[in-house]
Amino acid sequence: MSMLKKFFRDDDGVGVVEVILILVVLIGLVLIFKTQLTALVNDIFSRITSQSSAI
Repeated sequence: MSMLKKFFRDDDGVGVVEVILILVVLIGLVLIFKTQLTALVNDIFSRITSQSSAI
């Protein structure tokens, strides 16, 4: 019986669950804002390319 109580009180897996939830939220945000993120990254790379030719 004490092993059962110890099993339910053990919270080692809580950190893993938190990390998985954070990853799910981040992936969801990326999927929601995919077009905006793509446009932003393309704009940044085009600025880098145009300004690197001036050096």
